[in-house]
Amino acid sequence: MVRSALRALWAEPRPPSPPVRVWRDRALVAVLVPWSVIETVVRDDVAPSPVVLTVSLVIVLALLYRRTRPLGAVAVAFGTLIAFDVARIVAIDGTGLTSIVAVLVLPYSLFRWGAGREAVIGLGMILVWLAVTLAVVPTDPAEVAAGYGFFLLSAALGTSIRYHAGARVRDIEQAELRQRNQLARELHDTVGHHVSAIAIQAQAGRALAASHPDRALATLETIEEAASRTLEEMRAMVGVLRDGTEPDLAPHPGVADIGRLARSVGELPHVDVHLSGDLDDLHPSVGTALHRIAQEAVTNAVRHARHATRVTIHVADEGGRVRLTVRDDGGARTTGHAAPGYGLVGMAERASLLGGTLRAGPDPDGGWTVDAVLPKSVATT
Repeated sequence: MVRSALRALWAEPRPPSPPVRVWRDRALVAVLVPWSVIETVVRDDVAPSPVVLTVSLVIVLALLYRRTRPLGAVAVAFGTLIAFDVARIVAIDGTGLTSIVAVLVLPYSLFRWGAGREAVIGLGMILVWLAVTLAVVPTDPAEVAAGYGFFLLSAALGTSIRYHAGARVRDIEQAELRQRNQLARELHDTVGHHVSAIAIQAQAGRALAASHPDRALATLETIEEAASRTLEEMRAMVGVLRDGTEPDLAPHPGVADIGRLARSVGELPHVDVHLSGDLDDLHPSVGTALHRIAQEAVTNAVRHARHATRVTIHVADEGGRVRLTVRDDGGARTTGHAAPGYGLVGMAERASLLGGTLRAGPDPDGGWTVDAVLPKSVATT
């Protein structure tokens, strides 16, 4: 388990599109550069001054690259500090400036913006510097623990911010995916249903044009009505996508609208709708889901049920649940063993999102049945 975690850390990529520099970076440099110069001039224990000032300025300038080149910034800053501390051991009798406290920002930046392998390598360099600098200046165990604790806390803070930022990005991506899936379901269920009805009516009108012109004219009127409904629903969905339009203002068909399905598919197959029980207290989302599932089931029956003459829709109150059953009397489906299309997937998704179940398949005595069971109320958070 530990080995897998280390492997995952090593393979972790950099976060995408880090900001190059922000005003805080420039403000920090604008404060630290004069601070380093003034401290070099004022303090008597800083020697040799040019070397100490150079070390501080290198560290300060490295902060400008802490997001885009986090490992490079750590390597330059802590490499300079290691070289300075080694020189203090070997040849220089002096101390550093307090402005080098800015290096505390670099472990944060390393774990916030660096790749996994960069974080591991950079942390190793930081720990090496801590060991060297604590060897130069005699310290007690409490100070040693505090020194390591400060830098590890900075790294942990960077890791935490990175995790929360990544989680937020993933949440946004999931929300966008849910919206795309919802729009795809609405387009498929609404437009697909009406267009299928239009195509069937057009075929019937063409067959009746020569022998029964009056019935063909009535068929054209039905096509016009279906096309108008399709256009209205398309406009409503497009309006929801516009800026400033609230999705809750979009029209939501319910159980009462299922009866209209009987008039939207023409003469054959004939559609019977039966509503039983108390269906007035359904949650609006449940009512919309029932209508869309019934609509898609009828569309599938019209498209795929061979020789079907009747489709029965039954919505029944079952206490805390509501059951929708759509059954046709057609022959065996030629696509019965094929992979489920968008329609079946969309119906199953609608039921699952509301905590319900959906079963769709052939009947033993012929025909096809869609059976959905949904809770009458939906939990809100």
